[in-house]
Amino acid sequence: MPPPPPASSDSADTSAPSLIRTYRVWEGSNVFLFGGRLIFGPDVKSVFISIFLIFVPSAVFCALVARKLLDDFPNHYGWSIMGVVIALTLFALITLLVTSGRDPGIVPRNAHPPEPDDYHLTENSNNGQISTSRFPRTRDVIVNGITVKVKYCDTCMLYRPVRASHCSVCDNCVERFDHHCPWVGQCIGLRNYRFYYMFVFSATLLCLYVHAFCWVYIVRIKDFEKISIWRAMSKTIASTALVIYSFVCVWFVGGLAVFHTYLISTNQSTYENFKYRYDPQSNPYNRGILNNFKEVFCSRIPPSKNNFRSKVPLEPLDSYRRTDNTPLGPMMKRTTRQMELLGGNSVYNEHEDEESHHRDGSENEARSKDSESKDSGLTDKSVDLSRILHTEGVEGQESPVRRLPPWETTSQVPETIIEVGESNTTTGPRHSTQDTV
Repeated sequence: MPPPPPASSDSADTSAPSLIRTYRVWEGSNVFLFGGRLIFGPDVKSVFISIFLIFVPSAVFCALVARKLLDDFPNHYGWSIMGVVIALTLFALITLLVTSGRDPGIVPRNAHPPEPDDYHLTENSNNGQISTSRFPRTRDVIVNGITVKVKYCDTCMLYRPVRASHCSVCDNCVERFDHHCPWVGQCIGLRNYRFYYMFVFSATLLCLYVHAFCWVYIVRIKDFEKISIWRAMSKTIASTALVIYSFVCVWFVGGLAVFHTYLISTNQSTYENFKYRYDPQSNPYNRGILNNFKEVFCSRIPPSKNNFRSKVPLEPLDSYRRTDNTPLGPMMKRTTRQMELLGGNSVYNEHEDEESHHRDGSENEARSKDSESKDSGLTDKSVDLSRILHTEGVEGQESPVRRLPPWETTSQVPETIIEVGESNTTTGPRHSTQDTV
């Protein structure tokens, strides 16, 4: 018997579409490590500077100061000095890495802008142009009886959740956005704010602890040798340097610890404190000092809304990347595809076009080969171009349907496109699509 014919490569390609990890096509500016298990901000290199600034002074203190105090205290209490420094250093480094390497609460982007209730397309029969109702820029949300406005994000194409904001550094919307910390190299948000506060607080304790015991060592040298405090400081350069270093650092990390303790007690974020400046009566999130601290430290951290290691179909890179620094407005993104093949009294169906355009490349290649092999030129599965394009001709006489190249079809798009409004739904003149978040 003759051998069976080999399987068609076209059918194999269509049955097994190419897949790729989500983090490889992520639209934000994040840096991923270990196959998408860790997510950092674009300034991840600053984390190594922070580790250096914590680890090196602690190592110097243990080697040149704490080691010489081991026998100066009864019952081997001197060992506890070194043990506490090591414990505080490890805790600060662990909380730093946890804060920097986890999802801070990124809100997943939408593939398309949401449809408002009053969204509709109307065609002007006089000039053949399409007009749309304005897209509302804000929505009102009631929080504990107080009206809070949530903004629409043009980049992520969604209405931000309450207390969320868009980080311009990471290019993501983050839930309960606090700020972007350059020393941590990550946004501080809902899922890592607890660890960020622990890091700042433990770093403050470490600075105070090193500063205090460096003075203890200097004073013991002064008392033992019966010399002045200045001569004692000159005999231990390491202790003197650590005293100055810890004194300078405690103003930074200590100030952050005090400031964020105040923010937690009033249930505010850094972003809200600088932008809104809530009064005690107008803050819709303040539930009392005790409940505010419970919300930060005792509540369950919500799971991440993104699975960066999941596999998605491989699509053209153009669908994931913006071609310029000016994003299209939400209405322009939606109506551009609807008007690309505009003609007569009908509009091209965007949903059907996007379904066929976003399939994997192998399936499109198989369909194109199949369609070219047909003598009729158009199959039952092809788009009915007679509903899309209407060529001009004598009244009562139909012109043959022909395919138009992309440069011809896009030239038929009207020049006037209505962009998103500010906060109402009335139509208005065209304006710039640049939006400042």
